[in-house]
Amino acid sequence: MSARVDWISFCPVKGLALQQLDECELTEAGVAGDREFFLVDEEHRLVNSKGLGALQQIVPRYDAAASVLTLAFPDGTTVSEPVHFDGAIEARFWNITLDVRVVDGPWSEAISDFAGRNLRLVRSPGPAPDRRRGGAATLLGTGSLHAMARQLDVDEVDGRRFRMNFGIDGLAEHEEDEWLGRRVQLGESIVVPQGNVGRCAVTTQNPETGEPDLDTLKALAAYRREAETTEPLPFGVYAAVAQPGRVRVGDPVELT
Repeated sequence: MSARVDWISFCPVKGLALQQLDECELTEAGVAGDREFFLVDEEHRLVNSKGLGALQQIVPRYDAAASVLTLAFPDGTTVSEPVHFDGAIEARFWNITLDVRVVDGPWSEAISDFAGRNLRLVRSPGPAPDRRRGGAATLLGTGSLHAMARQLDVDEVDGRRFRMNFGIDGLAEHEEDEWLGRRVQLGESIVVPQGNVGRCAVTTQNPETGEPDLDTLKALAAYRREAETTEPLPFGVYAAVAQPGRVRVGDPVELT
């Protein structure tokens, strides 16, 4: 296997526009700063772009050193202030409950006005990937994107649709599926893939607009129906981090 890190993605506010990084610190809990903030509804339940695709039009940036969160909206307006907190709540994050801090400032109102729904911004104790530490990092081979493009009869499929941390170039189509339970050197870190990432309607949405424009789920149902999988509609893998470390675009990726 001769493979390298092709891209690194993260998002400081879960469900908003992804950011591309040249390098990152991969901790046991995930990419440092990834999904450190998320949104909840009036019943303190997680809200992401699955039901509100337009959230992907909001570009978040968080300066951890200065503790400044900036949100850029598609109409050109920007909300940027140091982060402060106003108490804590228990938030429902998929099937678990997290103790989170309520973010005090203009962001919740601005996001709610944009989305047309009452939302509240909260901060997790650390990175908050969907599968927690067992899925602290997610990986997708660019060869798998080529397979999806061929199935959909399009020139290419934007990897941002799948909101994966690491894109890996130099693999055969869906070769990452063969890594389950094996140690993979990723830059200075070592990860151990635990399972397949099952896909939802977010992947049908254009990553710029949030509008559904590509039937990725139908494609997966058609050509991956017989694949051995830990979750339905598999595309990419999630991994635990066995050895934290720095990961850079261009770093080699190899089985150890």
